[in-house]
Amino acid sequence: MNEQLLQFIWQFQYYNRTELETTGGECIKVINAGTWNHNQGPDFMDAKVSINKILLAGTVEVHVQSSDWGRHHHERDRNYRNVVLHVVWEDDVHDGNLPVLELKNRVPKLLLSRYRDLMTSTAFIPCEKSLCAVNELTWSSWKERLLAERLISKSQLVKNCLKQNNYHWEETCWRLLARNFGIRVNAEAFESMAKTIPLRLIGRLKNELFKLEALLLGQAGLLEGKFRDEYPNLLQKEHQYQKKTYQLEMVYDTPVFLRMRPKSFPTLRLAQLAVLLRRSNHLFSIIREENSLKAVKALFSVAASEYWNTHYRFDEVSSYSQKKTGAALVDSIVINTIAPLLFFYGVFNEDANYKDRAVHWLQEILPENNSITEGFLELGIFIENAFDSQALIELKTQYCDHKRCLECAVGNFLLRGTGQL
Repeated sequence: MNEQLLQFIWQFQYYNRTELETTGGECIKVINAGTWNHNQGPDFMDAKVSINKILLAGTVEVHVQSSDWGRHHHERDRNYRNVVLHVVWEDDVHDGNLPVLELKNRVPKLLLSRYRDLMTSTAFIPCEKSLCAVNELTWSSWKERLLAERLISKSQLVKNCLKQNNYHWEETCWRLLARNFGIRVNAEAFESMAKTIPLRLIGRLKNELFKLEALLLGQAGLLEGKFRDEYPNLLQKEHQYQKKTYQLEMVYDTPVFLRMRPKSFPTLRLAQLAVLLRRSNHLFSIIREENSLKAVKALFSVAASEYWNTHYRFDEVSSYSQKKTGAALVDSIVINTIAPLLFFYGVFNEDANYKDRAVHWLQEILPENNSITEGFLELGIFIENAFDSQALIELKTQYCDHKRCLECAVGNFLLRGTGQL
């Protein structure tokens, strides 16, 4: 037994409540178990219990053993002066100063067995053998909560970036887009590059694609050294001029090429980003006013300049192909940058329309394909769209991997005895 499980049992009253008595023989009736307190102080607030027909309102403290009260020095803490009941797994001291309810002989052995199975599981997710027992209503409501948590979590990155930019939304959009174009491997390097390039400079150069390419590739540290091709040499000279003219600071976090597919090489991604910036340096304003996801996706569908039709990196010729941003990258931009940015804009301005639009756009996008979604598909979980895949990624990374089954709606459903483990 651990305290978290005991708190869970008390919160949902998963124990035999017939003929309840304190360890001192007093009759107990639980009227309200209270609200679980996740802050300092007793575990449950605003509880109501009747002891020997006397109604008591106050707080409830939960411990594995009653001796934990003294071990934690609660008698010295004024926050615990309003405790009306001490709920324990085992009453090992028989103090008598507080009414004590012992639960060790009242909790179903099946619940304890189920919990033990979850905590000792080494499977993809602890409850994978039981998912088929979970009803659709439980899944549906839980996925909505998981998606909200994921968007809130991603909004923290938006919030931090916004603070760094003095609450300039377009600047924030630029930096987060750059981060997204770097995909996971080069995200930090691309964001570092973007921090050295103010949006006003992009606005000044946006009508000349060559200069934008030189700016981005140069600031990312990809124009260093000697080149055979004329094009990178010209870009290098242009960037040297830009550094001196605009007093640009260089970054030392250079993007990498290792273990990457050519279409994701940083050179190509930055060339595509330059084309996107040429379209507009007020991208967030366009996104904010656009209701059509199709139009937003079209905005990010760009092809790199002519040199890249036969190259993935400098001085290395490849077979001809126009280097467009693929559907997967555009979807990734909406999922990982646009939706969180729009969602937090709604939070910041207390406008539910933007938050709803972010959620609806995720419902219109195909689900992501990665090891997590593949794992759930193998378990028979239907994944219809990015709304579902984002929710399941949140479930796996924030709940299943940390065995937070007691805080999970699916775990709750199974522990209550409505499913088979």
